[in-house]
Amino acid sequence: MGIFGIDKDEAQRKADETAAALRENDTSALARARQPQEGGLAGTATRLVERLLDIGIDGRGPFDSAHEVATKALEQTHGDVEKAIDVVRRSHRQLGGAGGFVTGLGGFFLLPVSLPANVLGFYLLGTRMTAATAKLRGYDIDQPEIRSAVLLTLAGADSDDLLKKAGLTAAGGKMTSLATSRLPAPALMVLNKAVGFRLLARVGAGTFAKLGRAVPVVGGVAGGVVDAYMLGGIAKQAVKEFPPVKTYGGAGS
Repeated sequence: MGIFGIDKDEAQRKADETAAALRENDTSALARARQPQEGGLAGTATRLVERLLDIGIDGRGPFDSAHEVATKALEQTHGDVEKAIDVVRRSHRQLGGAGGFVTGLGGFFLLPVSLPANVLGFYLLGTRMTAATAKLRGYDIDQPEIRSAVLLTLAGADSDDLLKKAGLTAAGGKMTSLATSRLPAPALMVLNKAVGFRLLARVGAGTFAKLGRAVPVVGGVAGGVVDAYMLGGIAKQAVKEFPPVKTYGGAGS
């Protein structure tokens, strides 16, 4: 059992099973994912993915959308895309290190998911930062395939294993795997849920407790440092996974 009450092994197993359903052309997991009464770990994974897509990319309340973040960064750098990406990275790392950030989000973001606010806040920032990077590189972040690629980027090295188990391996990375597979919307939703389980497995492994996160007072400071460091890693991965298209917005901005 993980530090936040999430069983790492169970989350890992469910991630693998959900991904394998794609290889077997079994998208029945989608029906289960959409059942409002779904509870336990599966319900938490489903709600986590929904929040990351709906809020992390599309924004809500005080949390600007990835579209808005990308546009503002591009204006700030007078149209220089690569400098705008750096602005997005720096600003999100600063937010990740700010102790009062999660409180400022508002409880209506966080209550529907059975995760500590700081963990969900971290994932929301990582999602928006990655989506804004993709937007700046010219991708249409409203397309389901791109949104799934954003979630896969959050999972880091785990995403390669998920794609392999789902039978979606291809040369060129996650974007190529999704583009060449041309998965229908139900299958993409199943893949998203598999990513949700993998993210929960990380929580169960105590990733967010490193360097004193669980220690009062000291934990808050150390936690901010860890979040900023981890967001930096996600930012590097996002730049790698979303190479520039020929023209900004050419993928449907």
